[in-house]
Amino acid sequence: MEELMKDIGSRLRDMREILEIPVSEMAQVTGATEADYLASEAGERDFSFTFLFLAAQRMGIDMTDLLTGESPHRSGYTLIRRGEGLPIKRREGFLYYNLAPFFKGRLAEPFEVTAPATDDARTCSIHLSSHEGQEMDYILSGSLRVRIDQHEELLTEGDAIYYDSGRPHGMVAVDGACRFLAFVMSEKDVSQEDQTC
Repeated sequence: MEELMKDIGSRLRDMREILEIPVSEMAQVTGATEADYLASEAGERDFSFTFLFLAAQRMGIDMTDLLTGESPHRSGYTLIRRGEGLPIKRREGFLYYNLAPFFKGRLAEPFEVTAPATDDARTCSIHLSSHEGQEMDYILSGSLRVRIDQHEELLTEGDAIYYDSGRPHGMVAVDGACRFLAFVMSEKDVSQEDQTC
């Protein structure tokens, strides 16, 4: 993992320098302090989905370029076999696998997600984030407590929810881990709000 963080940080630094973007601008774009941003470039700090999305967007590249050093190049179709998605850390404890990282011109980011078991999942405050666009989540197994604005829903296997992801939203697994498919359709800004559970 440390080697991967250093590789991503190196690609981030190289691209910023090629494009002559000041550290201060990248820090502001990604919502980090300059010190934290530089720690990310040095591979000393883990990368969230939001951070990488915003950095790639500012640089005018696909997030896959930063994660792998390879640009999306497939068209027509792409195939990901079981367990072969591109792992992305999006939130502490959550496992995200991008299911189409090398498809050029994607209209959505499809993920297989595993939300971890949480002891106080029925009562904790839910971490909220927002980004322009829309999202759909489909539960494969387990239960998921979902909050969108002030509304909460409990989803179980076979349930789906589609929503405006510009509204603050978040989720937590209930009664054990939960696996679901998430389709993120985003055009621009990704920003974080509350950070609790």
